Amino acid sequence: MAISSLRSSNLEKLTEQVYDVLIVGGGINGAVAAAALAGRGVKVALIERQDFASGVSSNSSNLAWGGIKYLESHEYLLVNKLCKSRNELMRAYPSTVKEIRFFTTIQRGFRFPSFFVYLGALLYWVMGRCKTRPPRYFSARQLEHLEPVVNTSGAAGGLEYSDCYLYDNDARFVFNFVRTALNYGCIAANYVESCANRRVGDLWYTSARDAVSGRDLQIRSRVLINACGPYADAHNKQSGEATRHHHLYSKGIHLIVDRITDNKRVLTFFASDGRLFFLIPMGPKTCIGTTDTQVANPDVGVTDEDRQFVLDNVNALLDLEAPLTIADVIAERVGVRPLVTEDVHGEADWVQLSRKHVVEQSGHYRHLTIFGGKLTDCLNVGDEVVDKVRDMGVVIPYPNNCWYGEPSASQRHEFMLQAKLMNLDKLTDPTSSEPLSERFWRRYGTSAFGLLERIREDESCAQLLLADAEYTRCEIELAARREMIVTLEDFMRRRSKIEQVVRWRDIERAPGLAEACDILFGDQAQMRLREYLQRNAEPEPSPA
Repeated sequence: MAISSLRSSNLEKLTEQVYDVLIVGGGINGAVAAAALAGRGVKVALIERQDFASGVSSNSSNLAWGGIKYLESHEYLLVNKLCKSRNELMRAYPSTVKEIRFFTTIQRGFRFPSFFVYLGALLYWVMGRCKTRPPRYFSARQLEHLEPVVNTSGAAGGLEYSDCYLYDNDARFVFNFVRTALNYGCIAANYVESCANRRVGDLWYTSARDAVSGRDLQIRSRVLINACGPYADAHNKQSGEATRHHHLYSKGIHLIVDRITDNKRVLTFFASDGRLFFLIPMGPKTCIGTTDTQVANPDVGVTDEDRQFVLDNVNALLDLEAPLTIADVIAERVGVRPLVTEDVHGEADWVQLSRKHVVEQSGHYRHLTIFGGKLTDCLNVGDEVVDKVRDMGVVIPYPNNCWYGEPSASQRHEFMLQAKLMNLDKLTDPTSSEPLSERFWRRYGTSAFGLLERIREDESCAQLLLADAEYTRCEIELAARREMIVTLEDFMRRRSKIEQVVRWRDIERAPGLAEACDILFGDQAQMRLREYLQRNAEPEPSPA
């Protein structure tokens, strides 16, 4: 096998017909738009200039939350909407979007008394329709007893409330929407860049280029959707499309370290700059952040100042045996929040801008731009895009089909029964944090039945191929067939979170890495492995 045969066949199909809709951009907005449209019978194509979810959508906090912080700015309608969205994600994806407790410390001298913040959490719980466990208030002494790692020397009190998090990772969550769209007939391809767009008569003609082969493509569609995330303004400029809304950018980073506490909850503080600061469970690790820095464009990286800000805050807020240093950092995440504004000069009060989304329509030219947005609100984006495409005259063949959610409970029960009869969970590492059957179902849904069949043929396919990575041989085989892996980073960073939880020195020395490449890339394995190792080779950070 060379590069994904699925991707190759989709490249051929991109130019063969006129699509009802072409979506440019494969982050969360483009993925849900494709899934919503294809799931209701619309002929859809989706292209992404890099890998799916390679930008903002793979650098979030992995949280699905109702926006409790927007209560302070009195954006009650937005909080209400986000809470409803969070609840629907919990209902539709019970294996993936799970309730988690947020353990919040309020320092003395904070702009609101600690009990007043607790009352806000009660309001938040009510606005969330009481779908989660209720909040609780704690004194400083109770905080210290419940979570000894928290530095309570300056604490006035604290509270615990519930929101949700993504059990795997954000990029995997996004790709599963792409996979859903593919199941409904969408033609999608990564590493295909939109180079020019022009309207001729009733059709859009999009000139695109396959970044792998250099081949030029021309894609025809009745409607063009710009889902380029932070690059939406640049793509509109390329297309000559004027819009009322634009983006400002706020950079956020996270640092990932070894697990700080065994309690599976999010530790929440207010950082020295006043914004929320989290310590989020990530399997055997802890994800710490985030920062909030205005930047002029979406091409960002982690700076020494960013790292020091996070380390200074975590060391001040926790009672650790030894302060965290750069040497403790396993991986980093960095991205920008695309914040919607109507100010063309970018002079809005960006600190006050919320993570709302706007779908702006240019009806005459059948063009949509999706501005802003976040993972929590993704289902609303999909439904709103369908409504606007319908308003543009595109027929929606199956308007009532529910295009999202896990397979039915009966299918899950059947899968779990088959896995139990196979003694599946005894075939792999018994020290794993969760049964293999649960992991298979959460990641692949009904496609996990194929994994059972493969293991029946060869029990060794249930063994972990990469130590500490929680990925089996048969999963990598499935990824090679169905997940359009072009580079090894696509698998290691986005289809999985291996790069985020395993130190680089352990990855590059892993005996199973070469075998994984053989499965994913066939006769291109050595080239892809060498490319991956060279791209990621960096000197070990020295202790601060």
